[in-house]
Amino acid sequence: MRFARYGARGQERPAVLDDEGRLRDLSGVVPDLAGEVLGALPRLDPETLPLVEGAPRLGVPVAGIGKIIGIGLNYSDHAAEIGATPPAEPLVFLKAVSALNGPNDPVILPRGSRKGDWEVELGVVIGRRAKHVSVADAPGHVAGYTIVNDVSERALQIEGSGQWTKGKSCDSFAPVGPWLVTPEALGDVQALDLVTEVNGETMQRGNTARMVFGVAEIIAYLSTLMTLEPGDIIATGTPPGVGMGQTPPRFLVAGDEMVLRITGLGEQRARVMAEG
Repeated sequence: MRFARYGARGQERPAVLDDEGRLRDLSGVVPDLAGEVLGALPRLDPETLPLVEGAPRLGVPVAGIGKIIGIGLNYSDHAAEIGATPPAEPLVFLKAVSALNGPNDPVILPRGSRKGDWEVELGVVIGRRAKHVSVADAPGHVAGYTIVNDVSERALQIEGSGQWTKGKSCDSFAPVGPWLVTPEALGDVQALDLVTEVNGETMQRGNTARMVFGVAEIIAYLSTLMTLEPGDIIATGTPPGVGMGQTPPRFLVAGDEMVLRITGLGEQRARVMAEG
């Protein structure tokens, strides 16, 4: 099943998509797509629910997100394009939850930004609390999957002192959605195509088969470091084609349009704006 949240920022309501891709209001069934609901998402006939009229704004398809965990250099071909060696264990960083953004909301470059970049990533949404889980048991803790754009400001991330987090956490730098797709509806999570287009030009093209660490391995590893709670999002790394990997490097400017797609997970479409 495919779930979503719609409405003005901060006032989103839960929904499910029917077979024709129309939103059906789910607020009479669950209060929101958050917490314990994610561990037992409703299985029902969407046709029995009220149709959502028009084309409302889509928000992040999950509420109550405690943390966004990023995995760096997790595609062998992406590591190669930037001259890095794939890590021996997952490279972990955090993005601030204040960076969360709807899938089609504008992405705002912070004042003085010189090297804004795109990163299409498979997002894993935790549905059940996970601590010290095995690789075999890890998939049972997943509520579903979504698209994450791990927007990055490379000058802040790499050229200054400190950690990656500051180049990853600017406001609007975590567009998520449009949908939360349940594992059985998605199929083989290690066989998904990922694409990013910027102004109509294909920049990234990859497949989750090229991950250095697969989804189950990542969940198991992270669960030894921290408790994963329902609603937590893991951004599992990006394929080649990021801006800093281009020759010459190419970075985002106001007016650019990013379109991100992952097999079975829909599409994001966001305009880039400069902070006022």
